[in-house]
This record gives sequence, C-alpha cells and structure tokens, in this order.
Amino acid sequence: MSGNPAVVMRLVASAYCVAEKAGAIVRKVLHSGELGIVEKTGATDLQTLADRLAQQSICASLSRRFPKITIIGEEDLPSEEIKEELIENGQAEEILQKSCPAEYSGLKEEELVVWVDPLDGTKEYTEASRCLHHQTEVQIPHKGLDTSQLHSTALWLLDNVTVLIGIAYGGRAIAGVINQPFYNYQLGAGADLGRTMWGMLGLGAFGFQLQEVPDDRRIITTTRSHSNKLVTDCVDAMEPHEVIRVGGAGNKIIQLIEGKASAYVFASIGCKKWDTCAPEAILHTVGGKLTDMHGNAYRYDANVKHMNSAGILATLRNHDYYVSRVPQSVLQALKSD
Repeated sequence: MSGNPAVVMRLVASAYCVAEKAGAIVRKVLHSGELGIVEKTGATDLQTLADRLAQQSICASLSRRFPKITIIGEEDLPSEEIKEELIENGQAEEILQKSCPAEYSGLKEEELVVWVDPLDGTKEYTEASRCLHHQTEVQIPHKGLDTSQLHSTALWLLDNVTVLIGIAYGGRAIAGVINQPFYNYQLGAGADLGRTMWGMLGLGAFGFQLQEVPDDRRIITTTRSHSNKLVTDCVDAMEPHEVIRVGGAGNKIIQLIEGKASAYVFASIGCKKWDTCAPEAILHTVGGKLTDMHGNAYRYDANVKHMNSAGILATLRNHDYYVSRVPQSVLQALKSD
C-alpha cells in the first residue's frame, strides 16, 4: 500500500465498515420487534425503521468522509440532523492494504456515484419479524408449517436480506459491498451473525468462496413476490431443471456466485439501480454478467432513471445462451433504455 491510498480504495474501505454498521442496525431493529412499517407504493413495496436508519447511517457516514461523491439511496427521506451514533468512521484495513487497479487510481470523488439499498429484501424482513414476534403464518415455498416451525421459517426469510453499496464510474459498476446481516443463523444462539463480501473490477472479489453449478444443470433463481405471466414464461423458456424463488436482488446474485443457481431471470420492471449496482460489480469481478433481457448493459450514471425497465438477466457463465432463450414476447414487452 502506498502512503496515501487512492480515493476509490478509501471509499470501498469505508463502505465495507459502513455496510457492517448498517447490518447491525438491521439486526437491532428486528430484535426490537418495532419495525415502523410504512407502505410506499403498495403492500409489496414497504419501508421499515431499519431501512430508514440504515440509509441515514450509510449516506451520512460516506458523505461526511467523501463530501464530493454523489450518493443515491433507495429511500426518499426528509433532510434532518443525523444522530452521531449512526455515523461509522471506520475503514477496513485489509482493503486499504491492497493495490488499486491502475485505471482507477486517479479517480476523484466527484467522478464517483454510490448507489445504496439499505435493506434489500424488506418484504421478507417484515414477514420474518411477524413470525418471530407475532407467531403469524406467512406464505413461503414449504406450506403447512405449524407454529413450532415458524422460527425456522423466519430464519429462512432472513437469508434474503442484504445491505447493498455499489460504486460506479463512467456509468459502469466498478466496485460493490454486500452485507448479509443474518448470515450464520444456522449456528443458533451465540453465533457471530453477519458477513460482508466485496469486489472491485481489476482487483478481485473477497468474503465468499466462488462456486459454480455443474455444467449439466440449469437452476434458475427468480422473484418470490413480484411474479407475473411474463416472468414465468421467461423462466420456463430457459428449460430449467430447477427453479428457486427467493427475495432480494443481492441474495440472488449471491446464489450465482456460490453455486446455488445458474441464472437470475426477472422479466419485469421493478428492480432498480440500487438493487443491482453492488451485486453487478461483484458478479462481473468473478467473470459473470448482468444485463437487461436483451443482453444490454445498464448504466449507473448519476442522471439515469432509477428503474431497470427491461428486466434482469444475470449469470456466472454462458450468458449468451440465456439471452438466446428469452421469448420474443418478453423482448417486445420490455424495451431497452
């Protein structure tokens, strides 16, 4: 490491610690049982106290240290004084110790755009809270659960939850940090919960073990709660051996890089730039690809529209094959930006 690390390396090192702080906030709010839920555009588009506090923490912490960067967060929050307890000043030393790729070493703060989803998988988060605190049945893939199984149902739902901080330059996602607040829940009481993974183009990806689905298997991961005929038709066109329906864009990309799924297929509007920037950067770092259903890349400039209006197609390998299987009905319905 040089005596003065590059701006982008310092930003990633800060984002790592900030994401861990946000993950701790997400866990604390869930434990309290007081989620403060509000509907944004409908019953499947929710915001909780955890969303609000985590975004305040992320945006205030990063903007304090990097005042010239552009930060775009999912939640539309009023301007207010941020409590000092929400500020994270740490930087991950192991990131600062790494050499910055030459093409990014001279980047300035004002050239960088940060896309923030403070709590990806909010619907699953709220359902998990109902299971844990109110013993309320929720709809999950395994039906017929009795009350004694609700706790394990809640933990399964919490697998879907991530904190996403993506960094873009020149419209391209170049680095990303993903925190899973409830990772390791299987170990039970006393387990050290949570993990953080990160990656940067030209440098590498860290915090997980890269694995692939066997070549003779096509496993599709897709939406759990935002499906429609277009989505299901597109999934069927891939001729999958298995379909996994889960929540959270970040969670689906983790499935790709950890060998649980071959492709993430979502032939619909609904996913936004803060959902995909961080996961895309990590996926690209390990040789994967994320595009719209036409095979075109999304851009992450500060002035782009937030909606990924032509759907999401992400793969670790064989992207062209999956693009070739997209039905004409989907391509006609979802126009590229």
